[in-house]
Amino acid sequence: MTSDDRLIYLLSMAQQTMKDYTNAALSKAGVELTMTQAGILFLLKHKDMRTMSELGEVFDIDNSAVTRLVDRLEKNGIVERQTAPGDRRAYLVHMTPKGLDSLEKAKKIIMSVNEDLRKGFTSEEVEAYKKILRSILERFKVR
Repeated sequence: MTSDDRLIYLLSMAQQTMKDYTNAALSKAGVELTMTQAGILFLLKHKDMRTMSELGEVFDIDNSAVTRLVDRLEKNGIVERQTAPGDRRAYLVHMTPKGLDSLEKAKKIIMSVNEDLRKGFTSEEVEAYKKILRSILERFKVR
């Protein structure tokens, strides 16, 4: 079996390639966020003041990884952390105005990368690709 026949290998390599490509595009545009950090900001824009645990659950990453991500964002003035009322062990994460500005810049770049990804494919091929990805997400999600 060649590496081209191993779907999991191709999927993993494609994911890493897109992550690297998007991070490079963000950096080239002067956006001080990674794709993962932008993802956290998208969540906070939808619902601000999320707990660190909630962010970890959405991204399926452990608490130490969330802490590292939020530490970097906080260091750059993009988010602030505050103790949750009634639970001194829990922290709520709040997006700052600088974070909102960074998110808007990142959103434009990410949308552009998404359009680049569609180039060279028909709308039918894109829909088939989305169907396959959704099926993978549903069929292989660890519950």
